[in-house]
Amino acid sequence: MLTRYNPVSALDAFPTEFRLFQDTLSKWIDETTQGRPWTPPVDILETENELVLKADMPDVKMSDIKVDLENGTLSLKGQRKFEAEKKEKGYHRIERSYGSFARYFAVPDTVDPEKVSAEYKNGVLTVTLPKKEVAKPRTVKIDVRD
Repeated sequence: MLTRYNPVSALDAFPTEFRLFQDTLSKWIDETTQGRPWTPPVDILETENELVLKADMPDVKMSDIKVDLENGTLSLKGQRKFEAEKKEKGYHRIERSYGSFARYFAVPDTVDPEKVSAEYKNGVLTVTLPKKEVAKPRTVKIDVRD
C-alpha cells in the first residue's frame, strides 16, 4: 500500500495554531502590499509614421493625469483615488491598487516633439508620437546598368 506524505496534514493536529498563523501571514501580506506603488500597464506600438503608447488607467479621472515630454523623456503621472462607498456594508476584499503613479519612457530623436498628442477615452490613455519626416522609411529607386 502506498501512502502519500502531505506536510499540511501534520498541522491538522494543531488546527487553531495553524489557522492563527495563516491568518497572521495573510494580514501581514495584505498590509505590506497596500503600500506598493500602482503603475498602469502600457503597450507601445511602432508604425511607419508614429509611435503609439497606450496605458490602461481605469477609474482615473482625466483631470488627475499629467503627460509631459521634456528632454527626450515622456512622463505619465497621475493618481487613482480610493473612494469608499458610503454604505452600511463594508468591503470584503480590496485587491486593486490606489494612489499616485509615475511612468517614464525614453523617446527617440526620430520623434517630432511639436506634434505629440494625447487622448483619454474609456479608461485608456493613448499618446501618439509622430516621427519626423527624415525618420520615415522611404523607397529610393536605383537604376542598375549593364
